[in-house]
Amino acid sequence: MAIDFSREVDYVARLARLTLEPAEKERMAGQLSDILDTARRIQELDTSAVEPTSHVVDMPAVLRDDQTRPSLILSRVLQNAPRRQKEYFRVPSIIRTDPD
Repeated sequence: MAIDFSREVDYVARLARLTLEPAEKERMAGQLSDILDTARRIQELDTSAVEPTSHVVDMPAVLRDDQTRPSLILSRVLQNAPRRQKEYFRVPSIIRTDPD
């Protein structure tokens, strides 16, 4: 089942502030479709006899103790911020507002 992903490609390109040629959009929509088809086929596999793993190599997690350190002072953190609001970075909204 082929689904047209051109709207999704346009949306992601706009978020990333990319200008894509029509041929690039078409190629990326096809690649996205191929990736999702592969994921669907993988979901159809019977993995009931496969033991769950978090890593392909059986090795213990090597962790260190947390250590507290002084952080940068707020004025230094924000000194190069293009926009800020009080003690926070001000960034453009990326929430999609147009209905599907």
